[in-house]
Amino acid sequence: MSIRTKFICITFVILSLGFFGCKEKVSPYENESQIPELSMKAKNGSHTWYYFTRTDYKPIDKIQNVPFSPLTPWTEAVRISSANCATSEGENKAFAVVNRLGIISFNGEEKQLSKDENIFTDRTAGNLIFLNETPIFSVFKSAFFNDTIKDYKYSAADAQHLFLIQFDPQSRISYPIINCNNLVKLSNSEVIDYYWDGINWTCCVKTISDVKTDFTYINWKPVPSLLTLSPVNANSNISVTESSQDEFRAKKEQLEYKFAPERIKKLLAGFSKKTNFSIDVKTSGGSSWRNYKNIAQTGWAPAGGAGGTEGNAGSAGAGKELYATAIIAQTWSAALFEDGTLFLEGALPGKHILRGGKPVAIRLPKLPMDYVYSDFVISGTTLYAAWEESSFYKTGRAGFVEINLNKSLYSKL
Repeated sequence: MSIRTKFICITFVILSLGFFGCKEKVSPYENESQIPELSMKAKNGSHTWYYFTRTDYKPIDKIQNVPFSPLTPWTEAVRISSANCATSEGENKAFAVVNRLGIISFNGEEKQLSKDENIFTDRTAGNLIFLNETPIFSVFKSAFFNDTIKDYKYSAADAQHLFLIQFDPQSRISYPIINCNNLVKLSNSEVIDYYWDGINWTCCVKTISDVKTDFTYINWKPVPSLLTLSPVNANSNISVTESSQDEFRAKKEQLEYKFAPERIKKLLAGFSKKTNFSIDVKTSGGSSWRNYKNIAQTGWAPAGGAGGTEGNAGSAGAGKELYATAIIAQTWSAALFEDGTLFLEGALPGKHILRGGKPVAIRLPKLPMDYVYSDFVISGTTLYAAWEESSFYKTGRAGFVEINLNKSLYSKL
């Protein structure tokens, strides 16, 4: 999605963390001369860059020095595919799913990668949620880009097509909970997406054959606690019923921004009526997120639509949109836009309420052309923001930036 759309946020205090970029970008702000700025330099310990290799993550002085990585489909690339905060221990703990690699656990300034080759090496991982503060995520194999599905073992009768995985923060081990085989008896099937509302699970199952591809939709619920299940005992401990494409689409449907949570609308009130954007809204320690779409002044249209109304071509509603992710936590809420603008309100653990409860904004360091910020977590007073080199459906270099909010935000207010 575009990162050049202009939007107005003159009611916020803006602290600019930007300090580099390989090419100058069009500013998303209409009156930049009135925005207070703060120059941040890496040498003062305010932030640190990291990039992913095929086996780990490593520090780097700046993104321009990250070793070249060929563009590959996002389903196969090493990148942060999903992230969220837990709710325990003063909201310090947070987690990120790194596709094709493992889980990163964050606890303030501490971070640790837990790899598992058996689960991550040849599968696409994402969709992080929480159940009783236990991280849960899903994996699948892409029929378009994953060559391992051509292996004869993939179609074997005893092949295990993994679906739902839990990560134990204490042992730092990932355990399969349910396989696709537990939900449907169709061979060569993968659960490619799901929605969990806190009680009910709705899944989209893709079945591949030499002549066609079919999609099946199901609802299911565990009889005992989900965390007590494994692929061995799941068949007799889950209730499965048929669903439909319409039901699944309704649960994944992009909604009008007016239906977004009030805390998010308050957080973004300064420009919510002036900017085209879509935003994934998560609850810390919660279930699946919802996406909301805002069209500037001219009404609402689904993602990818022209926006506006017939005869209104060229209106603000037809413009490019910004993409953002947001987290609603117990004492704070935040939204990160792909251009690096982070909006924050409330109080981080052990800190006072920012500006009496009014939102503030910081601008993360500028990324080079064709790079975006994609997701984030806040652990204690440390912000971790994922970045990646993006070209349509492909991803090249990727990693995250660690930002000390004590130095970059609290000390300035």
